[in-house]
Amino acid sequence: MEIAKEIKDFLTTRRARITPDQVGLPAGGRRRVAGLRREEVALLAGVSAEYYVQIERGGVSGVSDEVLDAIATALRLDDEETKHLFTLARAAATKPRKRKPARARVEMPEPVQALVDAMITAPAVVQNGHLDIVGANALGRALYADVYDRVDGAPNLARFIFLDRRADETFPDWNNAADDAVAMLRVEAARSPYSAAVTGLVGELATRSDEFRTRWAVHDIKAHRRGTKRFHHPVVGDLTLRFEALEVASAAGLTLYGFTAAPGSSSEEALRLLSSWIATESSAHQHS
Repeated sequence: MEIAKEIKDFLTTRRARITPDQVGLPAGGRRRVAGLRREEVALLAGVSAEYYVQIERGGVSGVSDEVLDAIATALRLDDEETKHLFTLARAAATKPRKRKPARARVEMPEPVQALVDAMITAPAVVQNGHLDIVGANALGRALYADVYDRVDGAPNLARFIFLDRRADETFPDWNNAADDAVAMLRVEAARSPYSAAVTGLVGELATRSDEFRTRWAVHDIKAHRRGTKRFHHPVVGDLTLRFEALEVASAAGLTLYGFTAAPGSSSEEALRLLSSWIATESSAHQHS
């Protein structure tokens, strides 16, 4: 990933979405660019136009946190976008490292797997930054059965969402799932700009999926810590589940996603049916 280009594209897309009247500036005559001009962002941030142009072009070496904060305020970045800007700035100041070959298989730490397995009534999956599902409990694996069934080894959610024809059946809110996947990959690409696994995956998806390529160009960033997801399971039908994302402190880069259903809901009943189905399948395998 070219950090300077990432900074340029990110800041350009952010200022393109803000109109002068939104920030109390006169619109003037015909405007050649969407949103704010560079000099208008510079004015709002309290820096010279030349300095802002240098920053937008990726020249962030030596730029203070105060200036980055001022630019974030001028562009009305939210907390996640501001964090992303700082991450890109830190990446630009870091000496490029030689890329290491992507590991063919990501191992799940045994203590984390034991913790996940102890979650009996709630589906749980563990993902790395580029959306490999590196571990799951029995309910989590059953919930993502379609994703697991299509690959050998650790499945990748982004690859499934954008390249598998069944993705919109598994995830009825496909557009939201696609937006979330791209936003999470954006965060990981900024955090690990020299990762062969990340750049390889992004390159593959950009080559093979118009939907991914269009979303990637937008540079949207958003949190994915809690919310609801809709699933369609081939055995138990539709489920709407709440999720919480917890970073695994003992294993950098891993995030545990735990899912629960609203008490008394049809989704809670579907989870009970899913648990019974797992038990039936397990018993059948044991006696076969």
